[in-house]
Amino acid sequence: MVVRQHRVKGGAVAVTVVVGLIASAGCSGAGAVDGDQRGGDPVDAVRRAADVLAAAGSSKARTSMEMATGGTRVTIRGEGAYDFRKHVGRLKVLLPPDPAGADKRRPITELFAPGALYMKNRGAGVPADKWVRVDTTGLADGNLVTGGATDPLAAAELLRGVKDVAYVGQARLGGDDVRHYRGVTDIGRAARAASPHARAALAAAAKGFTDDVVAFDAYLDERGRLRKVRHRFNFVNAGRSVAVASTTLLYAFGAAVEVRLPAGRDIFAGKIQS
Repeated sequence: MVVRQHRVKGGAVAVTVVVGLIASAGCSGAGAVDGDQRGGDPVDAVRRAADVLAAAGSSKARTSMEMATGGTRVTIRGEGAYDFRKHVGRLKVLLPPDPAGADKRRPITELFAPGALYMKNRGAGVPADKWVRVDTTGLADGNLVTGGATDPLAAAELLRGVKDVAYVGQARLGGDDVRHYRGVTDIGRAARAASPHARAALAAAAKGFTDDVVAFDAYLDERGRLRKVRHRFNFVNAGRSVAVASTTLLYAFGAAVEVRLPAGRDIFAGKIQS
């Protein structure tokens, strides 16, 4: 386990990182955007991404989180599915190999729910049949970074705070034509505009990050569905700047999603070892 320190407005807050490996290992203004004849107003198209996903129902998802500090770079990958109407999802998260080569890291199963992150195969000190539950509204990053994979719906909700955006042009993704947008979003603004299930976690992130502004690249298909989004975050860990690029890829819309949240008796209540 790694204790990460976010520099926050008015002080420093230490946050326990449940999946953390760092220790061991120009846009157009929102009022004058580039035109997008096929997709309409870029600001409106990007801001509506979360609503369009809710209407789409569900999808499969792949995630990638790249962390870099100094000369160290690690990548955490995830794959699973998400139900955007029920606000729940499931990912199998693959950690990079142990730098020492001593252990083969087991995949971590992550369940996303409003205000909570559940993890199985968390690691040392947690029984194999138990889950770890984390209150995401108490995390200084609102679980945009902590879990090693940004909650796919939170990634879309974060776009509600778009400040500046430009339509880059057409691209191909998974055999489909998509529209590529590039810009910056504001975490605090996104928290205020977010759906009720996402508001508390984003509000925590707005307080936790030194800079609320997050750069992004978003790709929407002809129906306005978010197919891919890449956010770039920066935070401070033990006095060192850490750059994080979190990418979420959505596909196979309408896919069946089964998420059964753990019962209280299945949640580990003991001390988690480092």
